Amino acid sequence: MEAVMKKRGPAALGFAASLGLLAYFAALLARPGEGEGELVVYCGAGLRVPVEAAARAYEREGLGRVRLQYGGSQTLLAGIEASRVGDLYVPGDDPYVRRGREKGLVAEIVPLARLRPALVVRRGNPRGIRGLADLLREDVRLAWPNPEAAAAGRKVEEALARAGRAEELRRRAAVFKPTVNEVANDVRVGTADAGFVWDATVAQYRGELEEVAVPEFEGAEATISAGVLSSAARPAAALRFARYLAAPGKGREEFARAGFRPEEGDAWAVEPELVLYGGAMLRPAIERTLDAFEAREGVRVTRVYNGCGILVAQMKAAARPDVYFACDDDFMKMVKDLFFEPREVSLNQLVIAVPKGNPQGIRSLRDLGRPGLRVGVGHEKQCALGALTKETLIADRVYGEVMKNVVVQAPAGDLLINQLKAGSLDAVVAYVSNAAGSGDVLEAVPVNVPCALATQPVAVGRGTRHRRLAERLVEALMSPESRRRFEENGFRWKAAP
Repeated sequence: MEAVMKKRGPAALGFAASLGLLAYFAALLARPGEGEGELVVYCGAGLRVPVEAAARAYEREGLGRVRLQYGGSQTLLAGIEASRVGDLYVPGDDPYVRRGREKGLVAEIVPLARLRPALVVRRGNPRGIRGLADLLREDVRLAWPNPEAAAAGRKVEEALARAGRAEELRRRAAVFKPTVNEVANDVRVGTADAGFVWDATVAQYRGELEEVAVPEFEGAEATISAGVLSSAARPAAALRFARYLAAPGKGREEFARAGFRPEEGDAWAVEPELVLYGGAMLRPAIERTLDAFEAREGVRVTRVYNGCGILVAQMKAAARPDVYFACDDDFMKMVKDLFFEPREVSLNQLVIAVPKGNPQGIRSLRDLGRPGLRVGVGHEKQCALGALTKETLIADRVYGEVMKNVVVQAPAGDLLINQLKAGSLDAVVAYVSNAAGSGDVLEAVPVNVPCALATQPVAVGRGTRHRRLAERLVEALMSPESRRRFEENGFRWKAAP
């Protein structure tokens, strides 16, 4: 069989392996009741040791049952695409996860660890192999993980191609194997003299294999991530296991013991909590997104809404939210040292809100200075609306005369809108989003001043214990579904795709 696969090349081997795995997926589909409540995890064969150890620990802690299916990363991805069955995909390198996301198969991504390709020989190096040049000798049998099926094979081929050595070495391969573990076993038992594996594989065969230094592999690092599948029947459980795999004291230690270089995972909690500080005007646009995020992730998001000036004062007095969603860039800048790089999400325009029919005939900011009008604006110290309103009135050279008519300065635009609807004000300066849901009783007069536009940035706190989770929340707030909700509430979208 190996001779046939050698003759036909790695593509034939990948096809044969795919047939076997597709048969397994078909069996899963044929037995929908069996294994109910289990998580189905497709795992690259080279990751078996840490993932299996973490899965068994997860089960011992009573967190759920995990069924593991091993194979080459590409073979597993092909099976997932054909069957749309399963909960989690943990391949040997990130490009497979990204490809799964591009195909709509993967929803969330949780980074786990890093590793690089390695050349291994049997303990004692009986053939005296010192580098790639020795692999061209006639007396050396080389085993290679199939680039068409296994992440390690593809990563090796990429690194060798950069060095201009891929073609000559590929021709010297005695056998292409579906998984990196099979390459290691061939070298261990002597059916191959050398083989390409992961550096972590060497650690798992300690005492049986040894690594030969290959300068061409320096910098050819792979990143291991868990991809939560769009097909997951219980996404909250799948995400909980993904977080467990990455968490310090949990799966992270298993990856370290197995010779991987773990990524920094979030602190472990069965039901973690994120605290989000948000400008009050953002509430209608983000509440449904936060609710959906809580349900899918199986977490809690505690919301604290207020004027951004008030929120900034709380942060300067030692409050530390996991995520801050500001009404305006200026308020994010005031606490920029507390957060990672912010991302701009949306835009909100200032308008003059007046009762339906505009009984006072207000057409511009200057009209708000007419004697006898009762005007409401945002408090310039307590909220982004107030600060932007002041800046805009000054830029339009009407600040003094308008402020003579201001009878209310509120910490949020919604409070101004409510007072306008109640008849205690004749006009208010607010965001278009504040007035978006009141078109039956109010109308909005545009403020045509260049600075009358606020940008809403969001950022993850530097002190958070759940940075990865917070980053996924930011991703959710920048999703197409979130965009639709923002635009429904009068915002303009700014985030890049």
